[in-house]
Amino acid sequence: MPKAFTRALSPRLSECELTHLERQPIDVEQARSQHSAYERILEQYGLEVIRLSELPSHPDGVFVEDTALLLNEHAIITRPGAESRRSETVSTEAGLAGHFNLHRISNGFVDGGDVLRIGQTLYVGLSSRTDEGGIRDLRAIAARIGFDVVRAELADCLHLKTGATFAGFDGAGNPVLLYHPASVDSSQFASVDAMAVHESEPAAANCLSIGGRLVLPAGNPRTAEMLRQRGFDLVEVDVSELQKAEAGLTCMSLIEQ
Repeated sequence: MPKAFTRALSPRLSECELTHLERQPIDVEQARSQHSAYERILEQYGLEVIRLSELPSHPDGVFVEDTALLLNEHAIITRPGAESRRSETVSTEAGLAGHFNLHRISNGFVDGGDVLRIGQTLYVGLSSRTDEGGIRDLRAIAARIGFDVVRAELADCLHLKTGATFAGFDGAGNPVLLYHPASVDSSQFASVDAMAVHESEPAAANCLSIGGRLVLPAGNPRTAEMLRQRGFDLVEVDVSELQKAEAGLTCMSLIEQ
């Protein structure tokens, strides 16, 4: 059974790093309930959910995606761009040891949320959290384990995967990239059928493909309908409190692929 690694919410979630959003009050108990529902969906879709050790003093610790990349039997421990988050990788590395062959980014900065995998290509967004040095280091590691790295440009969004994610295959068998045109130029990505989210639903661009099914954040009915019309088996999950912390669905898990 493929694994999904998650981490419990910190009671200090309201102190999270913010780059593009104004700070709003976060109901931590409601966020915790939403996170538990998210984990249940991962389990329902055939994943074994394994929780990494808790980090109660790290407000962003629940967003495990930024601390590692899971690539087949390999795990690359990243070097997050926000200084407050770098020590989170110690816990992530300890939790992944024994499951994967471990590699580490040692130069520059890379957030996992800036890395979009399509086949054997890793598209890496140059952002406020990922720099040229980190991309170079990742490219060297990726080449040794059979992956190509392509630098991607993004506009006004936190991470590459804030504005574009791989939705999987539609009813006709076409590989679909779901994206928000104001954030990402879809022409950068090869061998996919690019589908724009509804212009009023930018949060829908961050989706999670699991075993032929697609998880979409609730509150994006127009995009959800477009996806259903294309034959996607779709489930929606409410992550509204977590979105106040600049979270997307992919942020909260590391999924074995």
